[in-house]
Amino acid sequence: MNKLISAACAALAVSGATAAADDIAPHPSQIQFEELVFEPPVAEDFRYELSNGIPVFMASSDEFPLVTVSFRFKGGGYLEPADKTGLSAMTGQMIRTGGSSLMGPSELDEEFDFLAANVSVGVGGRTASATVNTLTDNLDRTFELFMDMLKNPRFDQDRLDTLRGQALEGLKGRDDNGISIALREFNYLVWGEDHFESRQPTRESLESITRADLRAFHQQIFHPGNLMISVTGDFENGEMLAFLESQLSGWEPGPIAPDVPAPSHVSEPGVYYYEKDQPQVQVLIGHRGMMRDDPDAIETDVMNEILGGSGFTSRITNSVRTREGLAYSAGSFMRNSVEYPGVFASYFFTQAPTAALATRLVFDEFDRMQKEPVTTDELETIQNSLVETFPRSFESKGAMLGIFMSDERTNRPEGYWQSYRDKVRAVTPEMVQEAANTFLQPEDAVIVVVGPWEEIKKGNADSEPDPNRIATMDEFGDATQIPQRDPETLEPVAP
Repeated sequence: MNKLISAACAALAVSGATAAADDIAPHPSQIQFEELVFEPPVAEDFRYELSNGIPVFMASSDEFPLVTVSFRFKGGGYLEPADKTGLSAMTGQMIRTGGSSLMGPSELDEEFDFLAANVSVGVGGRTASATVNTLTDNLDRTFELFMDMLKNPRFDQDRLDTLRGQALEGLKGRDDNGISIALREFNYLVWGEDHFESRQPTRESLESITRADLRAFHQQIFHPGNLMISVTGDFENGEMLAFLESQLSGWEPGPIAPDVPAPSHVSEPGVYYYEKDQPQVQVLIGHRGMMRDDPDAIETDVMNEILGGSGFTSRITNSVRTREGLAYSAGSFMRNSVEYPGVFASYFFTQAPTAALATRLVFDEFDRMQKEPVTTDELETIQNSLVETFPRSFESKGAMLGIFMSDERTNRPEGYWQSYRDKVRAVTPEMVQEAANTFLQPEDAVIVVVGPWEEIKKGNADSEPDPNRIATMDEFGDATQIPQRDPETLEPVAP
């Protein structure tokens, strides 16, 4: 009997193995996958509103006994006075670390730790945020402390002095990094030194910040008039709405923060160099970009991905890094803005003698993108990448609700996410070429170079046997020296 059973099992095993072998594709390229079906969620399915008009986006889950409440406020660094640069970031840090009306800084830190609560506050360029993550059972007490911290920050003087001292110490080394210098000077040239997009704190601006400044800036942003809320985790929607109604009751709204101001600066194209004795040279080439909701934004994004935004598959990376071996890192990026045209830039980091040749290669790719249609393979690679990675934007409930809040705040066109993939698929080589001719403006580009200029300028003539590959920086026009800056004041210093 046992022998019969064993024989039967062996026969089934052989049969199963044969069937499995028949299902195996002869080559990985022939493996068939089921089509990915994903429909992006709709914001209205998650949106609620408190009686005072504050939007609340909620997505519950009982996976873990945790709740995360995130506040997003309109207002950020663009509101700080130019002579108080650093005030916005310091305000966010001090709301979290400077205590509240109920507790001093150390006591509040200890209470949050005891409750296993993770609390953060930050102020960015355009928006501010405050987030609390806590055990569901501890929500009442944690949120009470969180709200008191937000509404009534103590701005403890000792903590302020410590934070200021750390910030001042950090200024001393900010010229040690060539990439930081290149980005700073590029932003100055593109946005102007007075616009919030490029402003940086100085010793004078940090030393001038007082507790009164923190309070005034806090009152300008952190109130219900600027507020949106998202909640994820272990809760019931009705109970959470009632809880928020109770907790926010009596919190008076202030004036809504003004809109972000557009820059008035007009950049001057040309070559700009910052002298720095270092083995690696940083180069940024770019100009003002486009607005986020431009009708041609999607095809322009596809164009940039092919040009330099997609890493190893992009033309700039393949030309400068892979084929020529001139740089480990090379590519391009677009940062589109809602309020005004953003910025486009190509970048690479290379040795001084090869900086000119790499610059030429980048401009060659600009030119090729404008004069020749991209190949079908290039286009399909980027289209597939954008379409297949699209669901990742919504893979966590927190990220999804963050998108919904941002979209409502910035008035993103209705149905954008539902039609996004179809619009990506509809891009043709001709549309990419047209976007390149409309958007890329190499004649308006500023070229920022950080490194030993004399060595950079003369190029690779001493080491390159092929005359067609010899390049110097002279071929890009006259160069303007960016003055050396004192790292603490950012004022020009005598050579």
